[in-house]
Amino acid sequence: MVRTRLPREPEKEDAPRKGSKDVARHGKKRRGVAGGSPLGLQDDDDDEDEEDALGACEEDEEGLEGLGVPLDSVVKVWCVHSTPNFSLPWQRRRQYRSSGSGFVIDAERRVILTNAHCIEWHTQVKVQRRGCDTKHLAKVVSVGWEADCAVLTVENDEFWRDIKAVQLKKKVPHLEEHVLCVGFPVGGDTISVTSGVVSRVEVMTYAAACSELLGIQIDAAINSGNSGGPAFNAYGECLGMAFQSVSSDSAENIGYVIPTVVIMHFLNDLLKHGSYTGFPTIGIETQTMENPHLREAFGMSPTQKGLLVNRIAPTCAVATLLQAGDVLLSFDNEPIANDGTVLYRKHERVAFSWLVAQKFYGEPAQLKVLRNGELLDLQLEKLHPEVALVPVHLFNTKHQVPSYLIVAGLVFTTLTVPFLRSEFGEEWECEACASAPIEIVHRVIHQRAEEQGEQLVVLTQVLAHDLTIGYEELENMLLLDVNGVIVKNLRQVLALVDGCQEEFLRFTLHNNLVLVLKASDARTATPEALEKHGIPSASSPDLEAEASCGVEAQAVEAA
Repeated sequence: MVRTRLPREPEKEDAPRKGSKDVARHGKKRRGVAGGSPLGLQDDDDDEDEEDALGACEEDEEGLEGLGVPLDSVVKVWCVHSTPNFSLPWQRRRQYRSSGSGFVIDAERRVILTNAHCIEWHTQVKVQRRGCDTKHLAKVVSVGWEADCAVLTVENDEFWRDIKAVQLKKKVPHLEEHVLCVGFPVGGDTISVTSGVVSRVEVMTYAAACSELLGIQIDAAINSGNSGGPAFNAYGECLGMAFQSVSSDSAENIGYVIPTVVIMHFLNDLLKHGSYTGFPTIGIETQTMENPHLREAFGMSPTQKGLLVNRIAPTCAVATLLQAGDVLLSFDNEPIANDGTVLYRKHERVAFSWLVAQKFYGEPAQLKVLRNGELLDLQLEKLHPEVALVPVHLFNTKHQVPSYLIVAGLVFTTLTVPFLRSEFGEEWECEACASAPIEIVHRVIHQRAEEQGEQLVVLTQVLAHDLTIGYEELENMLLLDVNGVIVKNLRQVLALVDGCQEEFLRFTLHNNLVLVLKASDARTATPEALEKHGIPSASSPDLEAEASCGVEAQAVEAA
C-alpha cells in the first residue's frame, strides 16, 4: 500500500495512489522457528556458517528453496479503513479497503510485523498466509508511527500451524549488498520477489509521521502492496521492512527499507515499557558551523567542531539545560561535526539526530557544549517527549478523532496537520499552491508549545443560523481569545463559553476580527443549529468525557 499522507478515499479498491513531493509511502540472521529469541531478535553471534542459512529453508515443489528465504513466513495484510473527516469532524469518510504485506517474527508469541500506515484508521484487519484461501481476523497489538511499524496477532490456532518465523539481523547492511524484497504488491494475488542492492544508508524522513530515522535505500522495486514485507540479504537474513519509495516522476527504482535496528528499537520499547513510547528527540533547532568566521566568533578553537543551537522548544527535555548560542560539541561522548553529522561506520556519516533516536524516553544523556568560550559537561537526567503544538497525527490520542466544539453554529476545532491537508491539500504550506492562510502557516512552522496541553484553535466554518447572519464568510481563522481571555486549548474555550456570566460572547480572531454573540441566545441557538444540520453532538467525545468527569468531580466535592 502506497501513501505519503493520511489516506484518502481511492477511486478504485487497492488502486495505487500518487505520492506527493518526492516520497510516497509503500507499501537473515537465518530463518528460524519461534522460541529462539524474544520477538525474533537475532543473537549476537554473527559468525555462524552461512551455508546453514541457505539450507534452512525447506524444499518445496515450486523450486524456490534456492532463494534461501522463508517465503511461507510472509503474509498478506488486508485492511478496511475508516478515516475521520477533519473538515466535518463529527463525520467519517466512506470506508475503503487496501492490502499490504507482513511477516511472522515470533510464532510462539504469535507476533506479525507490518507497516503502521498499512493499518492506519483501521476498522478491520485480516491476514492471509501464502497459498491459503482463508483470511484470518487479526488484532492490532501496538503501533509505532514514528518508525512506521505495527505488531499484529491472530488468535486462530489454525493460522499458526507449522508456520516459521523470520529472525531479524542486527547489523545494518553495507553498500552494494544484495537485497531480496518479498511481499504482495499490486498487479497480482500471489507472492512477489524482487531483487536489487543496497545503494545508500542515511537518516531520512519517514513519511508516516515526518520523523527522521535511519533508512536503507535500495534499487529493488517497491510498489503499492509491498509495504510491510521483509527484505532479505543473500543468506536469507532479514535486513528490514519495505515501506516507501520515491515517486516515479522524480526518480526510478528507488525504494526504502526500515532497517532492523529501527525495528528492534520499536520492539525493545514494547518489552521495556509495556507499550510504545517513541523515538526521542531533544527539541532544538541548530545551524551548521562550516564557516570559519562563525566558528571564530563563538570562540571555537581550530580543532573544535559542533552545531550552533539557535532555538530551544520550551517543553523539550533540554529546555532548562541548553541556551541559545551554545555550541553543541558532542552527545553521549560522540563528537558532532560542523555539518551536523557523526561517524556511523568507516567512510559513512549520518545526522547526529540518529544518536538521540537510538535512546529511550526516560534514559539519561551527556552533552558537551561550548558556552561563551567555556567548555561545559551537562548531564540530562532523562529524556521526555516534547509537546506538539500542531500534531502530525492523532493516533496516540485516546479517542483518535478530531476535537471540535459548536457554539450557535460556530465550528471550532484544533489545528493539526491532517486538518490542514483536508482543508488545503497536501501542499498546504506551499505558496505557489492554494495554501493555508499565512498566519496559520507561520504559527505551524515557527510557534512551539509553551506548556502541556497547549493547542491552536481554529474557527473552521460558520453554520447557517439566524444568529450567525453576517458571519457566514468567516472560515479557517485562528481563535485568539474569548472575552479577553487568551485561548490555550479547545477545552478552555468550552469552559469559557459554558461559564460566561457576561451578556455577550466575544471571540477575537486573527487579524483582530471580532465575532460577537449574545450569550443567552447562543445557548438556545446551539441545539437548533445541530438539529438543522444533522449533527449528533455539540462537541467531540474527548470534550464530552472531560466535561462529564468535571461534573462528577464537582458532585463528589459537594458531597
